[in-house]
Amino acid sequence: MNTIIGLFIVAIGSFGQSSSYVPIKKVKSWSWESFWLVQGIFAWIFFPFLGALLAVSAGSSLWDILSAGGGSAYKVIGFGVLWGVGGLTFGLSMRYLGVALGQSISLGTCSALGTLIPAIIKGKDLFSGEGLVLLIGVSIAIAGIAVIGYAGALRAKNMTEEEKKAAIKDFALTKGLLVALLAGVMSACFAFGLEAGKPIQDMALSLGSSDLFALNPVIMLVTFGGFLTNAIYCLMQNIKNKSIGDYFGVPGPVLANNLFFCALAGVLWYSQFFGLSMGKSFMIDSPIMLAFSWSVLMTLNVTFSNLWGIILKEWKGCKTKTINILILGMLILIFSLIYPNLQ
Repeated sequence: MNTIIGLFIVAIGSFGQSSSYVPIKKVKSWSWESFWLVQGIFAWIFFPFLGALLAVSAGSSLWDILSAGGGSAYKVIGFGVLWGVGGLTFGLSMRYLGVALGQSISLGTCSALGTLIPAIIKGKDLFSGEGLVLLIGVSIAIAGIAVIGYAGALRAKNMTEEEKKAAIKDFALTKGLLVALLAGVMSACFAFGLEAGKPIQDMALSLGSSDLFALNPVIMLVTFGGFLTNAIYCLMQNIKNKSIGDYFGVPGPVLANNLFFCALAGVLWYSQFFGLSMGKSFMIDSPIMLAFSWSVLMTLNVTFSNLWGIILKEWKGCKTKTINILILGMLILIFSLIYPNLQ
């Protein structure tokens, strides 16, 4: 029962993340880099900090938690900087491929690497016992993502250039695929950062933090590292594109509108990791699901992102065969979530 509760909590956070790109359409008179930087302040600094404070118990401080494990905090931030490259290119993959296909490819790669590499580092045998269940579960998820990717390729093949541009303004298949793969590889560093932050999580627990929130300080460090990467890139783009005046060069009502939707995008994005932190606390008695939790989050993100893709009419005009293949891929993804619990 606890595992089901954990999955439900992760699913809520995943739905929030998959919805976080919808507010982009409400931002006015700002370039992409300006929006990305401002929503990043909310997504990677402000809300993770508030989440980390929930792990602080009476008589202790956030600094007490973060100072645990010698240089653990620096390692976590380092992985965050690398993940930031993934987060940055992840946003670009949405720009070139759309919400559905961009997230599918990026998150599929991220799911496999972020789940299997930590298991291998811990010495888990992937060809027997729990390790084999983990490997099969991830393989099923990757198969589902591959099917969705194939549906995306069919969509691109069957659409005219005008239809592509209407659905996704900056559509570019080849460039988008390369960016999405890079995003997936680098985004897996988030999972590595969570593993590197285990001493910090343990310190939070020893100081009286609830299991529900003990991972939040580690998440804050990873997102801080990611923010550094993205902030540097966005400011460089602001200078290059002469868009540095975006932030305060718009009328007051427009600025208020943009800040609101950036904050909304930020809290929705952060909800995936807030939900992961809480959801994992309910999976402690199920080592397989605990190890599979990263893949669960990525799989749900892909599923919900494709539902948003349908709602946003990114698949409008596709043949029935293409839609059926898309649905098949989503069903395979759902089965990948069920499979570990059948063992």
